[in-house]
Formats: sequence, C-alpha cells, structure tokens
Amino acid sequence: MNSKVQISKSDTSPKSWLAKEKESTIILLRSIPATAVSLFVVSVICMNLLANKTLVQTEWIALDGGILISWLSFMCMDIITKYFGPKASTKIAILASAINVLTCLIFYIASIIPSHAYDYSAFDYIFGGTWFILLGSTIAFLTSAVINNVLNWTIGQAFKHNPDSKLAYATQSYISTFVGQFLDNFIFSIIVFVLFAPIFWDGFHWTVLQCAMCALTGAVAELIMEVLFSPIGYKILMNWKAHQVGAEYLEHINRI
Repeated sequence: MNSKVQISKSDTSPKSWLAKEKESTIILLRSIPATAVSLFVVSVICMNLLANKTLVQTEWIALDGGILISWLSFMCMDIITKYFGPKASTKIAILASAINVLTCLIFYIASIIPSHAYDYSAFDYIFGGTWFILLGSTIAFLTSAVINNVLNWTIGQAFKHNPDSKLAYATQSYISTFVGQFLDNFIFSIIVFVLFAPIFWDGFHWTVLQCAMCALTGAVAELIMEVLFSPIGYKILMNWKAHQVGAEYLEHINRI
C-alpha cells in the first residue's frame, strides 16, 4: 500500500493526475453526507428556474427570483469548505452544475414534446428554459463558487489558535458569502440582462448600474440569510466533527 502511494506521489504525468483525482472524487462523494449534497444540488437547480422571473425592477435596483434560494447554496459550500477543504467544495459545485445542465436538458425535451391533452404553454415556457440564462447562471455560479471557497479557506487559516470557534466560522462564512454572492449576482446579471436580453427579449435589459445594485442588494440580502441560518450550519459542522464524518476522505488527502 505504501509503495503504491509513493509511486503515485512521484508520478506527475497527466494520466496519473487524472487517476488520483478520480480516486479522490469517488472517496469524497461517499464521504460527504447525502443531505448536504442533495440540498446543494436542489438549490442550484432552483436558482436557475427562479432566475427567469424579475421580482423587482427600478432605475437603480433589480432582483430576480434566484435570491430566494441562493443563500442555501453558499451555506452548503461554506460547511463543505470548512470541513473538507476548498477543492472538495469546488468539486461538489461542479457536480451540482453538471446535474443542473442535465436537468435543464430533460426539462427542455419535455417542453418540446407536443401534447393536446391540455394547454401546456405556461409549462413549456418555464421549463423549456432559456439557453443564455443557463449559460449565465453556470458561468457565474462556478466562478463565484471557486472564489467563495478559496476565500473562505484562506480566511480560516488566520484562526490558528481556535479554528473551530464560532467566531472563525462566522468570519469565514460571512465574508466569503458576501463576496461570492456579489460576484455571482453581478456576473449573471451582466451576461443575461446586459449582453443577451436586449437581443432576445425585445429590447428588455438592465443597465450596468442595475446589475451592480442587484448584485450588492442581493449579496446583502443573502448575507442576512446566512447570518440567520449560520447557527444551523455551525451545528451541522460540529456534528460532523463529533461523529468523524468523512474520515476516509480526510485520511486520503493527508496521504497524498
């Protein structure tokens, strides 16, 4: 066993790297509690659907429906990052995005299948989706997820004496969530409502100022949600530690 690990460490070829990443990912997926992964994936799918509706639009602010659920995605990422590390959290974010794309594809297929049983025009419009909303949400989410995870982990390194304290968890979560949510909202808004909406939605668009205010307002609103629910996240984290959840993965990454 030791010789195999030593060979893996010394072999830096792309094939070896892919093999090690595949092994690590398999171990990770069976180590993270299913509830956390399920909530994460569902929240990403819901964000994509809810983003089709603009809830508020004025000259200086605009909010879409994704704001109602996006805080849950970032709370899940914060918990996973704190416990398993930023790389693990990013892998789960990629998995969630891939499942979201697959779900949207299935929804689209269902929407274009003709049916005369009832008037499904509303169903087809919502679940048929819009390709540039999917594109924008995927790019924005993955970019913000990486930044959120790295920032969360980096801030945590400053709490060397008591890394598992409530203060450490809150500081990591609040700062990374605010920055990550702002970037997620801003990148998505620019791609969808500035670049593509004027072309495909009969001139409907947001201004860059609206996008910035949407991102800022959304980040503040989602930060408030994070503050409200962070005690639950911290309790989940401490429960994982108490029961040594994911010990196999933690031992694995320490070996490699």
